Amino acid sequence: MADFIAGYISGAASIILGSPLDIIKARLQSPPINKPTTSLPPAPSSPVSTAPPIATCGVLNALLFTTYNRCLPLLPSPHSLPNIFTAGALAGLTTFLISTPTEVVKLRAQLSQPPVSSWVITRGLIAIHGIKGLYIGGGVTALRDAVGYGFYFAAYEGVKRGFGEPEGAKAVLIAGGVAGCVTWASVYPLDVVKTRVQTQVFGGRGRAWECARVAWREGGWRVFCDGLGVCMARAFLVCTL
Repeated sequence: MADFIAGYISGAASIILGSPLDIIKARLQSPPINKPTTSLPPAPSSPVSTAPPIATCGVLNALLFTTYNRCLPLLPSPHSLPNIFTAGALAGLTTFLISTPTEVVKLRAQLSQPPVSSWVITRGLIAIHGIKGLYIGGGVTALRDAVGYGFYFAAYEGVKRGFGEPEGAKAVLIAGGVAGCVTWASVYPLDVVKTRVQTQVFGGRGRAWECARVAWREGGWRVFCDGLGVCMARAFLVCTL
C-alpha cells in the first residue's frame, strides 16, 4: 500500500508539473480547426484537463507494473533487452483500458474554449455515443501504449546498465529522462494521429487511418512531428520524477 501511495503521489505530481507543456502539445497536434492558440493556456484549463489523468494514474501504474512484473519472468532470458521490451509492450497493451477514456476526456478538456469540465465532456460523449464514446481511438491508443512502454522499459534498463551503480540516484534519474524521450520519439506519429481521432467534433468518428491521410494532405510528414520538441522537454522533465 505504501508503494501504491508513493507511486500515486509521484504520478500526480508529474502530471501537474507537465500539464502546461502537455496542453501546448495537444494544441500543436490537433487539426487547424481545433487550434485556438499554441501559447500557454488560460489558468482554468490546467486543473480542468489534469483531473482525468490524476484520477486514474494510480490504477494505470498498478496495472502497468503488475503486468510487467508478471510477464517478464515467463519469458526466456528475462534480463535481455528484447524480452524486457516484450514484457513492457504486453504491459502497455493492457493499459489502454484505462488510458483511452482518460486521454479522450483529457484532450477534449485541453482543447475546449471556453474551458469545459471533464464531467461535462464525459456525459456528452456517453450521451452521443454511449460507453463506446470513451473508447474513441482505442486501437491507435493500444498500439501507441504497447510500442511506447516496450521502448520505455528497454531504454530504462539499458541506460541504467551503463552506470557503475545502476540503482544509484544519478543512474535512475538519467535513465528515466532518457527512457521518456525514447518512448515518445518512438510513438510520436501515432500520438499525433491519436490526438486527431480523439478530438474530432462530436458526432465525428473518422478512423485512425483516415485521420492520418487527412493529416498527410495538410502538411506531409512534418504534421506528424508537430509539437515533438515540446513533448521531448516534457518527457525528460516528467520521467525523471
